[in-house]
Amino acid sequence: MTETRVERKERTRRAILDATLGLCETQPLAALSLRQVAKEVGIVPTAFYRHFESIEDLGLVLVDESFSSLRDLLRAARTFDTPPPNDRALFHAVADNSVKALVTHVPRAQRHFRFIARERLAGPAPVREAVRHQLELIERELATDIARVPGAGRWTTEDLRILANLLVSAMLTHAEELALAGNRDDVVRRVETTARRQLRMVLIGALGWDSSR
Repeated sequence: MTETRVERKERTRRAILDATLGLCETQPLAALSLRQVAKEVGIVPTAFYRHFESIEDLGLVLVDESFSSLRDLLRAARTFDTPPPNDRALFHAVADNSVKALVTHVPRAQRHFRFIARERLAGPAPVREAVRHQLELIERELATDIARVPGAGRWTTEDLRILANLLVSAMLTHAEELALAGNRDDVVRRVETTARRQLRMVLIGALGWDSSR
């Protein structure tokens, strides 16, 4: 079957994204030039602009790719056909399902999360801001879900935000650890066990928190 122009354009765009992820394994995004990326893909430099406005624009797409499916998985981890019988059981289930989501998703997107681990602190300002925004979206969704828990009436909106931030920060740390672990089963099991215990400790500890005290 003959490849259409649209299919060819999408294949080249995907090749540019993949080449950038590969190059960023050994150097930061800010150090890349579009000529390097074009050479890696096998296109002329001017062809780069048919797909992206700049290296930073390309980085923003990679950030979005890294987080879009993870947000869906973490949202699903907090959805139950049959709600757990009490708050403690609910928080245990959320912690366990969230860790399962990370362990399932991150190995499939290791280069994306190694990219995030490097660029979220030292990348170009627009890329750092995009990572911050994606994390904020996850925090907001999580805080909204926690607010629906019956016992959450004891917590202020600010405390809900702080709890969500703690949980998301922990999950991001463990996602980065999983990305760096490669396919080492022993490391994955260790990270999984630690992440589950940490999330349970934070969530179960939160059950005893009262913002009015």
